[in-house]
Amino acid sequence: MNAQQSFFRVITILKETYPRARIALNFSNPLELLVATILSAQCTDKRVNIITESLFKRYRSAQDYAHADIKTFAQEIRSAGFYNAKAKNIIAACIMIVTDFSGKVPGTMAELIQLPGVARKTANVVLFNAFGKNEGIAVDTHARRLSQRLGFTRQDDPAKIEQDLMRIVDKKDWGSVTYLFIEHGRAICHARKPLCLQCCVAHLCPSKNKFC
Repeated sequence: MNAQQSFFRVITILKETYPRARIALNFSNPLELLVATILSAQCTDKRVNIITESLFKRYRSAQDYAHADIKTFAQEIRSAGFYNAKAKNIIAACIMIVTDFSGKVPGTMAELIQLPGVARKTANVVLFNAFGKNEGIAVDTHARRLSQRLGFTRQDDPAKIEQDLMRIVDKKDWGSVTYLFIEHGRAICHARKPLCLQCCVAHLCPSKNKFC
């Protein structure tokens, strides 16, 4: 069984196990999703949702963020961690959105990665969830860990892992596979002590003997 066949079997099982797998960040438009995704770096989705519940009431447009006082804004997102850098990136990104993209979040990979604080992972999240576009695979810590343990990549760099996955994953699944990995990573395939005996894909996992 080659890597593509193995992945198909794994993804089929994960889809059956986690039929409601989806992004956990709350948002109602592309701008909110962009801001929430930038905030989510090194921060839990639950914490981000707490922050954005009030943040999105105060900042409703790219212009609002672009005109924000950076010190005040940094304090408003303080609990997300790395708040000074995140505040700088969000405000700078929104200034660019206003000046270069007529106040609207751009809908292509090439345009999104021009924005401060936006690399491929963030761009993939926004493109799939806000625009319905499959241009790549968002590789977070769960996607990296599961891809390595399941033998789909030997790489450690997220960009290289993404390329490995894109070669074996059907394009129609590029956007959704991340959330299946996240669900399984949180429920079973923990970083330190995975629950291999409870794992629905253990029989397909070349790493199971390392932990069981």
